[in-house]
Amino acid sequence: MEKMKSCYTHLIKWSIYFIGLLIMTFGVVLTIKADLGVSSWDVLHIGLYYQFGLTIGTWSIIIGALVLIFTTLLTKKPPQLGAFINMISVGIFMDLYLMIPFLQTPESFIGQLIMLMVGIVVLGYGMGLYLSAKIGAGPRDSLMMAFVAITGKSISLIRGSIEIIVLIIGWFLGGPVFIGTIITTVTIGYIAGIMIPFCQKTTDRILNKQYRERGNLPRGEFLDQNI
Repeated sequence: MEKMKSCYTHLIKWSIYFIGLLIMTFGVVLTIKADLGVSSWDVLHIGLYYQFGLTIGTWSIIIGALVLIFTTLLTKKPPQLGAFINMISVGIFMDLYLMIPFLQTPESFIGQLIMLMVGIVVLGYGMGLYLSAKIGAGPRDSLMMAFVAITGKSISLIRGSIEIIVLIIGWFLGGPVFIGTIITTVTIGYIAGIMIPFCQKTTDRILNKQYRERGNLPRGEFLDQNI
């Protein structure tokens, strides 16, 4: 019986995790399709695509692997399984979303700007949702959280700093930089700082509720999510 409850909990967490990845990647693709300049990491991915070929999603996976190795050396902790799944899934989801025929760039600047802003919010929400499952942050978010833990600085500051450094590298590689890049770089740290704790509270409530319904957790007791 206990094993069944544990499996059910893991099923919920993995479901939240994959839904979050799907939402986050869709947000990324919206920012790309807005064609006003992409986020820092995608400036890098697209710049590498321009210089060396392959696909944008493939470069996302390759850069993710390199970042994951660096983060592992930095923290001296092996990455969680979810980090590897994130690295591969996001790259695949990105290429699949980019092939959707009806997902086109709006003709007007206002339409492009709206698509960009929606994409940023969707990206931030998806990131907060998949992180809330605590199965393992993706390579880039693992790096962000590692620097937050080491420096004690805010998520917004660390995320923003990383975005600026990556943007400069991507720009030198010829990645698309325009007004949307500036908007994304400036706002993504702020959005992440709001969405991560918001999604964590929501996921904690879901998991605590299902534990109470199965008589596993007294009302008012908080569940340790690190399962």
